[in-house]
Amino acid sequence: MSTDQYTFQDPTKMYADIQPSAQQQDGPGLDSALDDTADRGEKTYRGSNRLEGRKALVTGADSGIGAAVAIAYAREGADVALSYLPEEEEDAKTVVALIEEAGRTAVAIPGDIATAEFSRELVAKAVEGLGGLDIVVNNAGKQQNVDALEDISDEEFDLTFKTNVYAMFWITKAALPHLKPGSSIINTSSIQAYAPSPNLVHYATTKASINAFSKGLAGQLAPKGIRVNVVAPGPIWTPLQTAGGQPEDALPEFGEQTPLGR
Repeated sequence: MSTDQYTFQDPTKMYADIQPSAQQQDGPGLDSALDDTADRGEKTYRGSNRLEGRKALVTGADSGIGAAVAIAYAREGADVALSYLPEEEEDAKTVVALIEEAGRTAVAIPGDIATAEFSRELVAKAVEGLGGLDIVVNNAGKQQNVDALEDISDEEFDLTFKTNVYAMFWITKAALPHLKPGSSIINTSSIQAYAPSPNLVHYATTKASINAFSKGLAGQLAPKGIRVNVVAPGPIWTPLQTAGGQPEDALPEFGEQTPLGR
């Protein structure tokens, strides 16, 4: 297993050997309740002050990819505002402690980004708590596996879009007046935008929407010196997968289909 990201090592052996079980959690799922927790950089990420003095807002920062981003940003010198659902407070406290351990400011802001009111309030609280804003990471997402289109309710479809697409729009729009030239917006998409699984139709559709939104906005904001980028991960072991994101019987083999088998 890796001790840091700079040591030359075999990529097939540099991370903890996760052995996912057919565990199921109630949504949204907690990192602290996973049978086998992925490495989010707590023990391995070593920063080099590449974000010294920056102020970042990260949604879904309590667990998974969002937590890894928040931890890495803090170790690179950034202060971080964390957005998460109130029921994820336990996980969020762990990430806050790691940010503060890195000597940076952590601003914890619980609430549901599926509402316009909270999304706008989130940005205002982040700006107030951090003293400004340079980086926005729209990472939080909702994913539920459903085999048949007929079984996706209007409410489920709507909430998936509200969480994955509308929130990105609301948060980005509210953040723009605070972003100066040199600022960055990073949106989390997915391999599902390019190779959608039959049981993730509505989720995959939101990720394709994120790609189109981001590419168009990148062209719009480039003259202002603000960059917009998309990160499209493949299979990542997070609480999302155990809280209905994947079929229960698929969890033990999660990630094994990738070239490096991880």
